[in-house]
Amino acid sequence: MIVYRLSRGPYRNDLSGKGAELAGGRWNSKGTAILYTSESIALCTVEIAVHMPLGIVPRDYHLVRIQFPDTASIKEFAEDELPEDWKSFPHANSTQELGDAFVQEAEHLVLKVPSATVQGNFNYLLNPRHPDFRQVTVVDTVPFDFDKRLFVK
Repeated sequence: MIVYRLSRGPYRNDLSGKGAELAGGRWNSKGTAILYTSESIALCTVEIAVHMPLGIVPRDYHLVRIQFPDTASIKEFAEDELPEDWKSFPHANSTQELGDAFVQEAEHLVLKVPSATVQGNFNYLLNPRHPDFRQVTVVDTVPFDFDKRLFVK
């Protein structure tokens, strides 16, 4: 399966989940490495846009196409299985606990979760601690220019 992420140039080939480990996110606490990816380029774009201040167009980003085996073990959370506050802003600790448990259990390579930003779309979180993670590869990377209209004040 092919998934996508947008990364700054120097990190475009880094699949370690280190950025998420350092900062934490909706699906992981600080200290837990996880690789955030999306099912589409459009969803990646929105996921970056919601974290940028208005008026600042992101620069030096690359679109990264990542492949994991079609036979990969995937754990999926449907919206009705998630805590009520799963889409809250700022994000809730309840979703971080779910993601942290997913990583620590290392039972599945992939966690499929609904996007909090685009209804009906999904993010795929990859577990760098899973034994099959070595089968995750960067297919290619290309420079990515954001449409400035997304960031107009």
